[in-house]
Amino acid sequence: MRAETLVWSGVIIGILYIAWNTVAQLLSPIFFAAVFTYAVYPVHKRLSNRISTKKSALVLTALLILIAIVITVELILIFKSVLMSFYEDVIAFISWSQTLALPFGLTNVIQQFYEQFTPKFSEYILSYTFSIPHYLLQLVIFIVMFYYLLVNSEAIKKQIFLLLPKENKELAEKLLKKADLTLQALVRAWLLLNIVKGILMTIGFVIFGVSDFPTAIIAGFLTILFSFVPLFEGWMVWLAGAIYLFKNGNLLTAILLAVYGFIFVSPVPDFTIRPKLVAKGAQLDEVMVLVGMIGGAWSFGVKGLIIGPIVLNLVVALLKEWRRITT
Repeated sequence: MRAETLVWSGVIIGILYIAWNTVAQLLSPIFFAAVFTYAVYPVHKRLSNRISTKKSALVLTALLILIAIVITVELILIFKSVLMSFYEDVIAFISWSQTLALPFGLTNVIQQFYEQFTPKFSEYILSYTFSIPHYLLQLVIFIVMFYYLLVNSEAIKKQIFLLLPKENKELAEKLLKKADLTLQALVRAWLLLNIVKGILMTIGFVIFGVSDFPTAIIAGFLTILFSFVPLFEGWMVWLAGAIYLFKNGNLLTAILLAVYGFIFVSPVPDFTIRPKLVAKGAQLDEVMVLVGMIGGAWSFGVKGLIIGPIVLNLVVALLKEWRRITT
């Protein structure tokens, strides 16, 4: 009997190990699909009352695909513009420096830098190009999981409550409620702050003369979309605007736009205003939210921006429960 138990334990461990290795590389798109599903679940529920659950999921997935296409195309265009602009500026600086009679052998140093820069830059461009299929694959997994989770949202919700332990069901429900409260606060803060960022970016593009008003509205809309993509955020839009101004000889205006974008769009609001909004909604201290975001991102990457605050709120809930039991 003991031998049979050991064999079955080995089989189970082996299956779990293979399963983990199968999904490990896809955890990020699956995780963000789950978070995004949670965010749009209220909309899906209302829409399902008018049309069927599957039709509602199809409509929302089609909308997500449209947004994903816009973001992907814009990301590729912005990266291409930034990289080519950076390359041209470096080459122009090197060419200009070689016309000067620099002391201490600086001309040779710059020449050596140029000889190393070109192949390194080409290597980076090549790696960036090869990373696009990997990104597209993750995007496909994200969209498929989003549709699957929407269609089966009610069944998944029931299964989660069925899995709660009977002995400590009250504590488990409290923890679920805390996690739900924190995630709601994160989603609300993200949505509200991103809309404000888009409005401020539109105003910035108009004030600093980057574009006309219709184009500025598009820039604001892209800021909102990019702000839903952790790591990229809205800084990509003001950076592109600043580079455009700089290329057109407006150095002072480019610097002012960069300062404006840095303070009012991204990244300053992400580490000042967002923690306050999340803390208010999650009934958690602002410092705890900030520590959760930074520490979570440090430990788990981009996913940690969401995982960190949720876990710290669960820790606070567990400490309160332990204090209640021991006093």
